[in-house]
Amino acid sequence: MVLSPPPSKLDAAAPILWGKDDWCRVNFRAMGSACQLIYRAPSRKQAVGYRDQAVDWVMDFERRYSRYREDSMISAINRAAGSEWVEVDAELESIFSLCDHYHWSTGGVFDPSSLPLMRVWNYQAEHPVVPTETQIAQALALVGWHQVQRRPGAVFLPVQGMAIDLGGIGKEYAVDRVLEQAAGYGITDVMVDFGRDVRGLGHSPSQSVWRVGLEHPVELGQCWGGVLAANRAVATSGDYLRGFEFEGRYYSHILDPRTGRPIANGSQAATIVAPSCTEAGVLATTVLILGPEEGLALVERSCFAQGCLWQNGVRHDTTRFASVLA
Repeated sequence: MVLSPPPSKLDAAAPILWGKDDWCRVNFRAMGSACQLIYRAPSRKQAVGYRDQAVDWVMDFERRYSRYREDSMISAINRAAGSEWVEVDAELESIFSLCDHYHWSTGGVFDPSSLPLMRVWNYQAEHPVVPTETQIAQALALVGWHQVQRRPGAVFLPVQGMAIDLGGIGKEYAVDRVLEQAAGYGITDVMVDFGRDVRGLGHSPSQSVWRVGLEHPVELGQCWGGVLAANRAVATSGDYLRGFEFEGRYYSHILDPRTGRPIANGSQAATIVAPSCTEAGVLATTVLILGPEEGLALVERSCFAQGCLWQNGVRHDTTRFASVLA
């Protein structure tokens, strides 16, 4: 591939790599992840236009909704917990409506108000420690999506110390939005990959359907297989890459908001194939928490979703998961 001449200020961070037959590849970093767009545009002008809109949108999305940014709407909501309402934009209201749906459909396993638990189980600390029972109980008392109060254009967390994090839905939502933007540039063959949350449309450069390799949760760096991402999304959630050891025991970064503790059910990785990346991502983490019987039963009840769960080195599949294997 040959690096294109710089058509805009974005090239330093997200250059377009031109391939054969008008295929393009754009790589950049956002939302703490490696991000990639692969697509075929009708013209170079449309290729650059899609790149500019997609990257600008992602950077603005992160600025508005990342809890790691002090100037974001999410940080403003969290700072105002227990004291005042905070104005929000229409997009955040839409995201919160999705949170309503997935909190209900997962029986409370998906809960964006779990940030107090994430803070006491801080695996990113220089020297992570297991919190005390009192600390866990205090954090758990601040968790509960049903407590979040909303009215048109504003949000209120009623108890000081409550806090929201969109880490379980934000990146996946961004994948869906960026893929949808492709249509405005006449692009019908595209794959959006944000930190291995993937959604494909149309065909790949080989003219076949998009295929996504799946890493083995035990033999790291090796793929155990792959799935088809033909007009579908693929998301994998696992507990083997992040977490910490304390006094000889491993603690996962995946927390169960119902118990306030990391999962300890032997779940290693869950992969979901679904119509949207938002649905795939939420279901993947939910399946990890629930385990194979309850978790995969939930997937079976979701229209058009299929998936698998690795638990203690054994793979459990939904009844039609074989139909999406590459």
